[in-house]
Amino acid sequence: MDFFTNSNIIFYLLAYLVGSIPFGLILAKTFANVDIKSQGSNSIGATNVLRVVKQTNPSLAKKLGIATVILDAIKGLVIIALAMFLNAPSETLWAIAVLAVLGHCYSVYLGLEGGKGVATGLGVFLILIPIPTLIGAIVWIICAKVIKVSSLSSLFGLTAVVLSAILFNNGLEVGSNAPVYIIAFIIYYKHIPNIVRLIKKEEQKVI
Repeated sequence: MDFFTNSNIIFYLLAYLVGSIPFGLILAKTFANVDIKSQGSNSIGATNVLRVVKQTNPSLAKKLGIATVILDAIKGLVIIALAMFLNAPSETLWAIAVLAVLGHCYSVYLGLEGGKGVATGLGVFLILIPIPTLIGAIVWIICAKVIKVSSLSSLFGLTAVVLSAILFNNGLEVGSNAPVYIIAFIIYYKHIPNIVRLIKKEEQKVI
């Protein structure tokens, strides 16, 4: 019984289970009657929601894309905020962050498939390391405007977050930058197909 009454374990389970919720898939099915898991890049993220829904309803696609980003970002953020409110230590907060991103990328509701983790990573980073996250967001916006490739813009933005975290939040109040590196690795790893397409110059411009 101690397992189920340990606050850290409860937070970790919540982080993974809430992080696993495929909001993009749910929104696209509910409001556009399309299955984004079988179309486009087959991802559950905002980019694929935008890509697939845009084919039939461009105005709705933008709304659902924005809603997906917001909901995916909130998934990890709200659990961390709750843990903060209950005075959980920094180690617990970062563990929640990692598990939320892991849940999004390897959703228990989708047979351990999922999205790329960018928006969920944005949410957890925003509450834990706000300055590096804002820097990364600025880099993403600039890259999105210039190169107009979602995956490459996301990777540049993520890299900016990691480098800025080392500069402004070195140690992350846990004596190590490992949590940021783990989250970054998960997101980089999920982008391998995109990186291959970028090398082959086959990646689509969607933004």
